[in-house]
Amino acid sequence: MNKKKIATVEDVRLMVDTFYEEVRKDALLGPIFNQVIQDRWPEHLEKMYRFWQTVLLQEHTYKGSPFAPHARLPLQAVHFERWKLLFFTTLDGLFDGEKEEEAKFRASKMAEMFQLKIAFIQQHT
Repeated sequence: MNKKKIATVEDVRLMVDTFYEEVRKDALLGPIFNQVIQDRWPEHLEKMYRFWQTVLLQEHTYKGSPFAPHARLPLQAVHFERWKLLFFTTLDGLFDGEKEEEAKFRASKMAEMFQLKIAFIQQHT
């Protein structure tokens, strides 16, 4: 299969939809995401399209704080590792190129920051 570059909002939607389809089925992450999001998946996916469209395509459609909704979730290092594995596997299966690498870099940095902040909150509450 010839992989494509991430260049359009349709590519971003494909990335997000494919990734979260895997998250929802995942034995470790699925129960957490499904419990928190419940029947609001379309709303969550729309937010993720805007977030990644802003990050990867420099089309500023996302407003908000990505960390806040995650602050009190019962997440540990193992959850972030699985999240990155699923995200990287999704990217590797669909895309190649500079934007794919940027998405991996940004996801890694975001996971690192979220993990540190959540650990701090868990230690101080």
